[in-house]
Amino acid sequence: MTASSPMGIPRPQVKSLDEILPHEPLLMMGAGPVPIPERVAKANSVVINHLGSVMAQVIGQVKSMARYVFQTESKWVLGVAGPASAAMEMAVANLLQPGERILCINNGFFSHRMAEMATRIGADVHELHVGAHEAADPERVRKAIEETRPKVLTLVQGETSNTVFNHTLEDITKIAKSYGCLVVVDAVCTLSTMPLKMDAWQVDVVITGGQKGLSSIPGVSLLVFSNEAWAAVKSRTKPTVQWCFDAQLAENFWHNDGYHYTAPVSGIMALHEALKLVCDETLEHRFSRHLRCSKALQAGIEGMGLELFIPPASRLNSVVGINIPQGLTAPKICRHISEMYRVEIAGSFGQPIVRIGQMGEQCREHNLFRTLHALGSTMRDLGVKVDQPNGMAEMEAYLQKIPRNAYQVHVA
Repeated sequence: MTASSPMGIPRPQVKSLDEILPHEPLLMMGAGPVPIPERVAKANSVVINHLGSVMAQVIGQVKSMARYVFQTESKWVLGVAGPASAAMEMAVANLLQPGERILCINNGFFSHRMAEMATRIGADVHELHVGAHEAADPERVRKAIEETRPKVLTLVQGETSNTVFNHTLEDITKIAKSYGCLVVVDAVCTLSTMPLKMDAWQVDVVITGGQKGLSSIPGVSLLVFSNEAWAAVKSRTKPTVQWCFDAQLAENFWHNDGYHYTAPVSGIMALHEALKLVCDETLEHRFSRHLRCSKALQAGIEGMGLELFIPPASRLNSVVGINIPQGLTAPKICRHISEMYRVEIAGSFGQPIVRIGQMGEQCREHNLFRTLHALGSTMRDLGVKVDQPNGMAEMEAYLQKIPRNAYQVHVA
């Protein structure tokens, strides 16, 4: 329906957000975005001058906290107004010029995205395809490096699309550096949920988004360049094709208190508070919380009689993949659990699974109980025989057996 208007184009009749949004909020337990803490939501309502002295102080603290979370002393922390894919594109576009060679370790949908981006800027793109259920094999990577001799090697720490964990990351990085490669790591779903030591592991660029482990809003992302990677950016002979993603222009805002484009002020405020919460909790305790909650959820899912997609050795804890029982589809499961139980989980990109996130604010015990109960009830509603009480009991038993902060993870 539209109302008449003397302007020619009629004025639309639209619903308010109050009319569109559900009256009972959904619990966001998919692969991101995740629930955000009250402090982050409050910070996201703030708008100030994006070029003033207050903003400069906020940016300075964001960079300082990011160095802790990324575990790096590198000066070259940058943000980008956009999703984690925008940070990914900034990394690829600034490190590579047309004709330069890149080797992308392809574990699935998101790791292939870096190859797509490199292709669009005219790089010489090679991919090493890894099986859907396994981590990348360092010796296969070594052989691929010897065959292609790339300038840049890219890989994901955790492939969100199929829930594979490249636990071989540190070994692969050491091999790549021995051949003189610049190493780019996608840590979109893993940063602050599990150890990643940028400097100690000799990683050159780490990429993340705000909306997953950091529990901030979507649309503001971070990346860090090592000194070696930054030297490669500065030594370009041709300008970066993407103006907004030109790291040397971004340097003016993120390091010189100058202008690049109008910064996403509110999003940066939210990111500041999210990083502050990570620092307050400490990485050690945060890793412990994530590991404990994810393992408990996995125990509950299996105790119910459902199967996890990835074998334990290569299983990502940040996003848990569950095989879809015969006769069901991901859209049917996701729609039912959302409509009936107000819990949001995710389908996948090409794999026969549904996914439950274990990132940031998702990793709270009360969220686990609500989510597992909703999953079991959904399966029963849709005709799948599951032992829901046993699943709930197995998860609770794991939580009782493993005290909070029981896992000691060395990050220094």
